[in-house]
Amino acid sequence: MARKFAEQINEALKLMPTTPGVYQFLNKAGEVIYVGKAKNLKRRVSSYFVDSQDHSIKVKVMVGKIAEIRHIDTATEQDALLLENSMIKSLKPRYNILLKDDKTYPWIVIHNEPFPRVESTRRVIKNGSVYFGPYASVTMQKSMLEFIRNIYPLRTCRLNLSTAAIDKQKYRVCLQYHLGNCKGPCVGAQSEDEYAATIDMVKKNLRGDLKPTKQYLEQEMMRAAEALNFEVAARYKTKLAQLDNYAAKSIIVSDWIGDVDIFSLLIDDDTAYCNFVRMVSGSVVQSFTVQLSVGAEDDEKAILTQAIIQISDEYAGRLSHEVIVPFLPEEERFEGVKFTVPQRGDKLKLLEFSQRGAKMYHLEKMKNLEIKNPEKHTERVLAAMQRELHLDKPPRHIECFDNSNLQGTYPVASCVVFRDGRPSRKEYRHFNIKTVVGPDDFASMREIIFRRYTRLLAEKAELPDLIIVDGGKGQLSSAYSILKELGLESRIPIVGLAKRIEEIFFPNDPLPYYLDRTGEPLRVVMHLRDEAHRFGITFHRNKRSAGFIQTDLESIEGVGKITADKLLKHFRSVKAIRSASREQLAEVIGNSRAEKVFAHYHSED
Repeated sequence: MARKFAEQINEALKLMPTTPGVYQFLNKAGEVIYVGKAKNLKRRVSSYFVDSQDHSIKVKVMVGKIAEIRHIDTATEQDALLLENSMIKSLKPRYNILLKDDKTYPWIVIHNEPFPRVESTRRVIKNGSVYFGPYASVTMQKSMLEFIRNIYPLRTCRLNLSTAAIDKQKYRVCLQYHLGNCKGPCVGAQSEDEYAATIDMVKKNLRGDLKPTKQYLEQEMMRAAEALNFEVAARYKTKLAQLDNYAAKSIIVSDWIGDVDIFSLLIDDDTAYCNFVRMVSGSVVQSFTVQLSVGAEDDEKAILTQAIIQISDEYAGRLSHEVIVPFLPEEERFEGVKFTVPQRGDKLKLLEFSQRGAKMYHLEKMKNLEIKNPEKHTERVLAAMQRELHLDKPPRHIECFDNSNLQGTYPVASCVVFRDGRPSRKEYRHFNIKTVVGPDDFASMREIIFRRYTRLLAEKAELPDLIIVDGGKGQLSSAYSILKELGLESRIPIVGLAKRIEEIFFPNDPLPYYLDRTGEPLRVVMHLRDEAHRFGITFHRNKRSAGFIQTDLESIEGVGKITADKLLKHFRSVKAIRSASREQLAEVIGNSRAEKVFAHYHSED
């Protein structure tokens, strides 16, 4: 069967034209698993079947599932682009970049009906109604709706307000009419033209343009004041204040940046997060993030291109003339659009605003995954650490070391152990530094690494998948030299963690590597560092306290280190020694010394 498919594919490749077009890969079940476009069909499709180091694992897996190839010639490359996009939307092939959001965003809809209602919805129905959104949160959407209803007199009823129904005079005005929130179109008190003019202003507001509304309210206020209708004029003045308050809450970025769209991209393994921001007249009127499955593509340029196409088709509509992006997409797919990759200034701030939105959405998704499916979350975190730290396998067992001393006195060290990204506290270990005199962190690190892994080798215990030392290049070099001495440098990866927490050092590499400041690997590394520091400091503090107690006892005339050790071993604390009688002390250290200790603690009595 496999031979049969191979023969069919070879035949298809021979017959493939060199013209522009769209190609489809089908599996054994006849399902379309990938759709692509090409300037030259033969060259592009043949490239999948040539052994190449550049092919990602996903591409290799996809190629292994191809049982049939189909193609469609097009007159131009632009036609191929349009046809590819249409096929991806309708077929949703497994290995293409696809929107995979299960989230239903809130919209504001202006219904296609006489005297249109303006309402909230989560369903977009193509029936001639006009939709605005989507909004990133229900709170944002409700705030916009409340603002519109406070400013404009709009109907909220579900009556059929056709001309014939109104002419029959079968309706009566409701409470909203008496409250001034509706002008009574149901009884013919408001014309359809007047209502349509109000709806036009609502649409402009929803697109971010508040100027027509402000002019309308000012004109109506002046007209009411001239007619000496001061109560109505005061009502319009209140609405003007509400308009100014709403405008003040809008995100104003720059007076000179007009209408632009902003896209940013965050890729995490087989998932991408694309944030979209729309600015109108200098104000952000739309901001949301969508999730996409990456499929066989691993080129971020292609991923961004598909993200922009699919977001504009599904949510944003026609793109603005200028689009701000972190890097250029496939520009030939977007006619009449100027792409800008900002390096400084307000446009860069806008891009950073969009990038923060994508990162926050990603973190929210990861937290939800951690709660709902902790095992899957753990696998994702370990895979991310493997990728970011260039490891051969996921670091399920990590050990982190830290030194602690006070001007060279009471030097100690700590080793904390994480398994599957979480602390394994029963495996934590303390070390008293035995061979180092004075404050020498490098020598201390060499000692504890040697003692730890000499013991593990002697006991034939499990070695860690990763060692982290809290320190820069010097600490790392010290630890790595011991691993080489023990013959472990190729068996256990080791990295150094610099003072700037996102800086990671690798052996024999003078330059630091920077972890993503919002990524999961950095969170795990920070947790390891904090645990090692906390555990080491606690041990050092306890040892230092014991040392001060020892020193206090030894300050008594006739009491040396051996006598102090005997007292502490028997009585456990200075408080108990202070409370002991002469006879109790004499039983431990003899009459002569007991008298001196008793006199020291009771001299004020």
